[in-house]
Amino acid sequence: MVRTSPFACMGVGALSVWEKSSTARVMPPARPRKLAKVPFVELADGRLQGVVSSGSDIGRVYVSSVTARTYAFACSTNNNRPCGGARGMFCKHIQALVGEAVLQYGAERVARYLAVETPDGEPDAHSVTAAMTAARPVRGDSAAAAQVFSRFLRQLAYLELDAVTSPLPEMQWFPPTRAVA
Repeated sequence: MVRTSPFACMGVGALSVWEKSSTARVMPPARPRKLAKVPFVELADGRLQGVVSSGSDIGRVYVSSVTARTYAFACSTNNNRPCGGARGMFCKHIQALVGEAVLQYGAERVARYLAVETPDGEPDAHSVTAAMTAARPVRGDSAAAAQVFSRFLRQLAYLELDAVTSPLPEMQWFPPTRAVA
């Protein structure tokens, strides 16, 4: 019996050793994006969620999310105070979050994840936002804000670590690929 790699259809050398040993494919961003306005964005837990910087106060950030299919939205500060602009419609933080998600993941992937049907052809950030707004979404629960903000802080903590070749204890669940000299 001859065993073939599940990646054989991609051609020889299409994937690096690291990508072949990874359990989840790492996808490069659709386009590079600046992290100043929206430093953290993810498609997770059935939501588009992330952290958006305040335009008026450098010490304040907003945790924003949009739930897939219903488009229920939530936006609150890192101190759990509700966003003043999210009254019956998407605030500027949620609009910025959708825009940056489109840059990070691509418009088609964001639309597919949120189950948004855009009226005409190729989706973009504006058409995805317009289609969700047309559905008249309701304000959702902001209970997940603490978890999203915690993930953001965890990501920031990794940026402060010195570059080392030894494994990090909390990253041990990644399968080893080779010995480091």
